[in-house]
Amino acid sequence: MGLQRPLPGEYAEGYAPYLAAAPEGDALALLQAQLDEVSALFSGLSEAQGGFRYAPGKWSLKDLLQHLSDAERIFAYRCLRIGRGDATPLPGWEEDDYARAAQADARTIADLLADFQAARLASLQLFRSLSEAAWMQRGTSNGRNLTARCVPYISLGHTAHHLAVIRERYLPGLK
Repeated sequence: MGLQRPLPGEYAEGYAPYLAAAPEGDALALLQAQLDEVSALFSGLSEAQGGFRYAPGKWSLKDLLQHLSDAERIFAYRCLRIGRGDATPLPGWEEDDYARAAQADARTIADLLADFQAARLASLQLFRSLSEAAWMQRGTSNGRNLTARCVPYISLGHTAHHLAVIRERYLPGLK
């Protein structure tokens, strides 16, 4: 039996959009398939395309890929802490500050993609290691309550959201 989708009482309403964006099915298999999707999309871009921004002040595609890596690591850390029964409230993070500090445009797409692949594979390894009891542990992240089993779905939904933005706003502008 695979990981079951969280029920509404397992998370604060603020997480609902990401959970809704997560596709139906085995979360761990979907995370692997999404890794393959991100890899195929970004490995097909040139360095110039990686620097593309669809509007002034928006992130480049390289910034977006770095953001996916940062978010993946933060989500996995939250899952680890909550799954191990750590009830210490976990803080949020300011994604724009992270993006500025990361300086993704100075890195190659191959390097950024390898980073995301490593982060996602580490998340998958962690998720596979958690027991049924660990998945039902409750914690607080960014002022919102959730169970550990929400995290893989939040990661899926978060990445799905950004892939949709890439398809709608970035890819049409690439030459």
